[in-house]
Amino acid sequence: MVVLITGAAGFIGSHLVDDYLDRGSQVVGVDNLSTGSRANLTKALENERFFFVEADVCTQLERIEQQLQYAGLKPDTILHFASPASPKDYAELPLQTMAANSAGTRTCLELAVGHRSRFLFASTSESYGDPQEHPQKESYWGHVNPVGPRSCYDESKRFGEALTIAYARTRRLDGRIVRIFNTYGPRMRPNDGRVVPNFIRQALEGEPLTIYGDGKQTRSFCYVDDLVRGITRYADAPSLAGNVINLGNPEELTILEFATVVSETAGVALRSVRVALPADDPARRCPDIEKARALLGWQPTISLREGVAKTLANFRAALAQ
Repeated sequence: MVVLITGAAGFIGSHLVDDYLDRGSQVVGVDNLSTGSRANLTKALENERFFFVEADVCTQLERIEQQLQYAGLKPDTILHFASPASPKDYAELPLQTMAANSAGTRTCLELAVGHRSRFLFASTSESYGDPQEHPQKESYWGHVNPVGPRSCYDESKRFGEALTIAYARTRRLDGRIVRIFNTYGPRMRPNDGRVVPNFIRQALEGEPLTIYGDGKQTRSFCYVDDLVRGITRYADAPSLAGNVINLGNPEELTILEFATVVSETAGVALRSVRVALPADDPARRCPDIEKARALLGWQPTISLREGVAKTLANFRAALAQ
């Protein structure tokens, strides 16, 4: 099987690359390295079944096609994961974020149509905005501010979903959408601004943990190995065209509770500093994963404390270097 993964040098993308290679697939990784890192592909680049294309999916369809022809590869499945994904990144790169999820999605859809590939669009729980339904089911339409500071990400992901479904309906494409909830693990950048790397880096460096608002907002955290298992199971399933499926951990906790878990796992006293809550920050975030359980037989298996311990060990090594 040949799998093409955009955003291959990113956090989740690189774990997908390794998983498919470990299972014997040929993998084409595409990334412009705007937020990804070649270091995430160290293992993959040593594998003769991995072919890396440094290209921008928004503007370089012809280059990607040429490289596929050069390698003699025809993708069976395309996973579109190219997009800035942290609030810090999409605040600094709003136009690039919107392009990756609009023009970039169309590039990948055209590739999929041309090669008769299955297509999986990586969407996000941010499609639900600050939800008025809890937990969030795939049938919920969301509560999103279309002109707020997060809209470049939230709305472009919603557009990418709509574009995927439009292609599926009009171009006989096997198009699928996965809505990814908060995920963490090795290869997250220590300074990417999300709560998990923030807390872990601060705990390891002896700094107080930054709590936004009163810390009573909730999140649910899925370890990356669990997420990758769900994504590949969905992408490889033969009869799920046109579906939208949530993947995430339904165990909900407050940010203050999560800060306690990180501090205890790191073996440091919990110290914190309070700052203002960002605009449009969701008050609650928790997936309903009954559809994933029913269609994929999937649910997370790695506990929060186990996952945090693994991530801490990885961050210790990275910070030591």
